[in-house]
Amino acid sequence: MPIRQKVFALAIGIAIFLFILEMVRRRKLREEYSWLWLLTGCGIIVLVIWYDLLVLITELIGAVLPTTTLFLFGMIFLMLIALHYSIKISAMTDQVRKLAQELAILKAEEDERKQRKES
Repeated sequence: MPIRQKVFALAIGIAIFLFILEMVRRRKLREEYSWLWLLTGCGIIVLVIWYDLLVLITELIGAVLPTTTLFLFGMIFLMLIALHYSIKISAMTDQVRKLAQELAILKAEEDERKQRKES
């Protein structure tokens, strides 16, 4: 890998890592979600420093170029992120439905109490 590409990829990996740490520090990103992004930054840094590992993985999966391997892993990563968010959205949808039902029950009980007091 040419030195310019190595320096650029290393800078990107370190920037991702530091950006995620800063977002957690400012409470814009919860710790439970940060681990995946921190692992991504670390993965980029490891593959840049240990390029032979990327070449080995490329050979193991039968790809022709290391960039193909990176693209494949990038696609898998994005699919896993989409799946994770779909699971979270499904859980939150159920939670919102339950909360709306509980609120409707409480409101009905309150209205019933008001009608009893007026009678």
